[in-house]
Amino acid sequence: MARKPDPQVPAEILEQFKQLIGGLDSNDLHGLLPQVLAAAGVDPFTKTPVQSRRRPRRDDVVTYRVRVDLAGTKPPLWRRLELASDIFLNEFHDVIQTAFGWTDSHLHEFASGKDFYHAMAEHYLCPFQADEGEPGVPEADVRLDELLANPGDKLFYLYDFGDGWMHVIRLESVHPRDASAPRAVCTDGRRSGPSENCGGVYGYELITAALDPAHPEHAEAVVDYAQTYGDVVEPGHAPIPFDRDEINRALARPGQGESDLPGPLGELAVLLGSVAARYRFEQLIEDAKLDATVVIDADIAARMVSPYSWLLDRVGSDGIKLTSAGYLPPHHVEAAMAELGLSDQWIGKGNREIQTLPVLDLRETAQAMGLLRKYRGTLVLTPRGRAVRDDPLALWWHLAEKMPPASKDACETQAGLIFLTTIAAGSAEDADTTVAVLLTAIGWGSLDGTPMTRWMANDAAWDTKAVLRRLGALVGDPSHRRSDIATPEGVTFARAALRTWPGTT
Repeated sequence: MARKPDPQVPAEILEQFKQLIGGLDSNDLHGLLPQVLAAAGVDPFTKTPVQSRRRPRRDDVVTYRVRVDLAGTKPPLWRRLELASDIFLNEFHDVIQTAFGWTDSHLHEFASGKDFYHAMAEHYLCPFQADEGEPGVPEADVRLDELLANPGDKLFYLYDFGDGWMHVIRLESVHPRDASAPRAVCTDGRRSGPSENCGGVYGYELITAALDPAHPEHAEAVVDYAQTYGDVVEPGHAPIPFDRDEINRALARPGQGESDLPGPLGELAVLLGSVAARYRFEQLIEDAKLDATVVIDADIAARMVSPYSWLLDRVGSDGIKLTSAGYLPPHHVEAAMAELGLSDQWIGKGNREIQTLPVLDLRETAQAMGLLRKYRGTLVLTPRGRAVRDDPLALWWHLAEKMPPASKDACETQAGLIFLTTIAAGSAEDADTTVAVLLTAIGWGSLDGTPMTRWMANDAAWDTKAVLRRLGALVGDPSHRRSDIATPEGVTFARAALRTWPGTT
């Protein structure tokens, strides 16, 4: 049906406008549109201001019972929480992260309105968004009772803008509050939580079906998963089982600025910017059983430190004259490749140190660990290097005490320490992923503000890994789907390193 002319616009004006644009091509129309809008006083890039949806804060503090659902999951995946009504959204963010097993590795955003993307929804920003000047209200300025007041009121929380995890928060009931009640507690829930970076709701449901032989779509899901990810569900993709008691233990842990861990480990835990990340690190420390004595067999210690023993003997009392560029001369590099059996670890002639990474790593880490130093163009033993040269067990303990290797880069030191923690804990998760998650929680990331990736974490922990590989404490994963796997001797060495790290014993 033809649209009737607007009676407020004279017919002759409409006819003139039709004749004006009738002969214009698309480029002409594209150039004309901004002029027409400007003449009408319209800026197409200016958003209509959103009216605030915040209400006055309550005079009293009550308990809110809320249910948080992950949109799109079938059957619904949800958690029921009881919260102090005066909790701020930045605190509520930590609670949601803990309740669902998230690791706070991505950006997030709250919104109040008909739905998250509605034009008149008011948005409450995470710190990164607020610093970038995005339109909205900083979440740390908003209390929950400003947005939820009556049963049925709802709020939205989007986590990970890539996977798009939309949490729908509904206020179920309001109750008088006991002054001794915790600020947040999980009372119920359904289904395991999704893993990070699993591909959103589709990936979560696919993985869930592939892991459950009783699922009606199990067989099809196994085929689909294998085509997409491979034949084996990696530990990092498996859903996180719902454990109410574990969630509440995490919620009850000390808050920002506090930690149960002593000394430097506690200081590192405090740097972690979320309850979920801090709990994850403290759980790794607990699993590492650092209160138990470390026992290492002398023969095993000698075998592990043999590359460093070889290098100390090679340097000897006279030292090694380095090249003008400061590297080992070719005949020493060739000897290391042949006598330490490194040829199968590197492709190349193996005669120039700068191009032979296994030898370069061995020499540089020996220096970082205080065993060797450069003096007037010569590589020489340090006093400590001379003391442990003929004592493999003492050398083993010295290397443990110096882990992670000395670095002026705080990110590298923290990455090495976290990597050692995952090894000591015997964690089944991909160690590089864990390091990336916890470094991101500390505040490290790309220059553009995006979180640490596992590849960036691998680079940050490189020197720590180099020592562990030389000791035979790490072996490659045959599937190449995760970072190197620790040997039993590697777990022992990592525990020794954490026990002897400054201030931990």
